[in-house]
Amino acid sequence: MQNINMATIAIIVANVIISLKGFNDFSFFEKYKFNIAGIRKGEKIRMFSSGFLHADFSHLLFNMITLYFFANVVIISLGVVKFILIYLASLVFGNLLSFFFHKEEFHYSAIGASGAVMGILYSAILFDPNAMLIVFVIPMKAWIFGILFLLFSIYGMKKSIGNIGHDAHFGGAIAGYILTIAFAPYLLDTHLWIVTLLAFPIVLLFILLKLKKI
Repeated sequence: MQNINMATIAIIVANVIISLKGFNDFSFFEKYKFNIAGIRKGEKIRMFSSGFLHADFSHLLFNMITLYFFANVVIISLGVVKFILIYLASLVFGNLLSFFFHKEEFHYSAIGASGAVMGILYSAILFDPNAMLIVFVIPMKAWIFGILFLLFSIYGMKKSIGNIGHDAHFGGAIAGYILTIAFAPYLLDTHLWIVTLLAFPIVLLFILLKLKKI
């Protein structure tokens, strides 16, 4: 078991406490979840608070386990402050992208730390692209998973697959990607190949938006 940084512990504890409150207090959950109608009425706190609420214990557990496994790569590479900045920026940008796609759907709601966690995951992949992951019992290099996941997210956005915030995942990944390169520009020299490959699904999304295909 790897050592866990206090910053990661603090984020996990915040997610657990706020999620448990949401599990047991319906009015609290409704007040702080991501909801288009609420945000358009001026309740901007939802853009942030929704990232600490979860649908159920398994949803919470999956996000926190993913954060646990990838947080240290980012912390060791960039330090605690930049790790926290990436986490929070990915959370907010993921919700901003969701708002962009669903701004006319007043009923649309979402919750979860997935956007923030995806930002940390994408950041970690930039630093350690050849790390091996087990995805549905299939061993896979981290960079391959990152690209496939975002391509699936584009497909999920286009086809509205499942009760999943594909746009929040993608927005989080974009924030993690951009901030990591901004904080560690040397990656353009040492890992140019992975910087270029990971940009592919991001560029593809913008092309599809420009062509009004999504």
